[in-house]
Amino acid sequence: MTRHAPSAKMGRLATAAVFATALEWFDFLVYATAAALVFNELFFPSVSPVAGTLASFATLAVGFVARPLGGVIAGHVGDRFGRKPPLVASMLLMGVSTFAIGILPGYDSIGVWAPILLVLARLVQGLGVGAQWGGAALLLTEHAPIERRGFYGSLVQTGAIVGAVAGNLFFLVLSATLTDAQFGSWGWRIPFLSGLFLVLIGAYVQMKIEDTPVFKQMQQESADSKREAGLRKAPLVEAVRRNGREIIQAAGAFFVVNATFYILISGVLNYATDTVGMSRTSILWCVMVAGLTQVVSMPFFGALTDRMGTRKKLYLTGTVLMGLFAFPLFWLIDTGSVPLVFIGLLIAFTIHATMYGPQAALYAEMFPADVRFSGASLGYQFASVFAGGLAPFIMTALLAATGGSWSVATYIVACAVVTFVSVVTIRERFRRDLYETSSDVQAREAATS
Repeated sequence: MTRHAPSAKMGRLATAAVFATALEWFDFLVYATAAALVFNELFFPSVSPVAGTLASFATLAVGFVARPLGGVIAGHVGDRFGRKPPLVASMLLMGVSTFAIGILPGYDSIGVWAPILLVLARLVQGLGVGAQWGGAALLLTEHAPIERRGFYGSLVQTGAIVGAVAGNLFFLVLSATLTDAQFGSWGWRIPFLSGLFLVLIGAYVQMKIEDTPVFKQMQQESADSKREAGLRKAPLVEAVRRNGREIIQAAGAFFVVNATFYILISGVLNYATDTVGMSRTSILWCVMVAGLTQVVSMPFFGALTDRMGTRKKLYLTGTVLMGLFAFPLFWLIDTGSVPLVFIGLLIAFTIHATMYGPQAALYAEMFPADVRFSGASLGYQFASVFAGGLAPFIMTALLAATGGSWSVATYIVACAVVTFVSVVTIRERFRRDLYETSSDVQAREAATS
């Protein structure tokens, strides 16, 4: 069996995976922008501005609470039935729920049902995005040549950045072309209506993209009664039982990566406009352009780990740098100067790329083939609850309690400590044979004991 896809096929796979991921995260992350800018007034008009902002960011966090459940379901399906089915299903869930938010009436129209329905739609979004990452990441890493695994894995991550930047660009154009009244009334809905495009992309992936050679080999082995390796009936249980340590390490490794990402793309928008006094347009431009540089920096750092012979060392370097830069970042933002704010965000996004770029390959190499989807998804999605969706909420609460951005910088440092401890304890398996199953690992360990 072919051990990896030819370069032409890898190009098509990469294009499909990046485009699907960009649309999925565009839908998921326009919510973060809308939560920072309009949802507090539209769905929570009867409370104070601070309470409304907290409530708005709380609904943002609801999607992250649902992500582990989406990851659990997708992990089981992905390890039992293929990497592709949960990826397609995630697009359908995300597309429908995002469109529903776009047509949802506000509090003034249907009262308390407005925030209730908003939360329900956000929960479905969380299920969708929870199922998406593992499928897209494994689709590329399990097809990729072993010597370029870091590079191709990083392309999945760039899809998330493209989606986030596209979401900010959409809101930037709307803010520039509409009055505040028009934007608050109907303009914010336009990005959400794009959710239906994901249904079309899901159909394309279902019809045109093959499952990975790793999964196909496991299917073959399961069909051969002479082999013990292959598909497992309960991959989630097996992953927790045999790879619980790796799942915890993967979750911890994602703490500072995910927390800073949502602080940068959502929390900073609200802080810079409401506290620092910057215009909405200025801070959107700063976040959008600085974030867009990751489309180049993440593949660069992913490919760099292929050449370095390690992913762990670069990841640890980024973790330390993010902890060190947390306070200078907010010193620059607090100036309110557009050039200085942009420089601060640019440095932060670049540091972030040193970790997020090689992450897909690092996670793929941490788990054996038969529980890889379950293990990687669980680690990734559980971290997203505590250090993702809650980050803007925690940031707003810290600012309200302390009145100073130093508290948010301290929170970033704390997340960096968690990530450093988690990553430093990972047993790196650089360029691991991704066809290796749990049975292969057990046989090797028994032979060497």
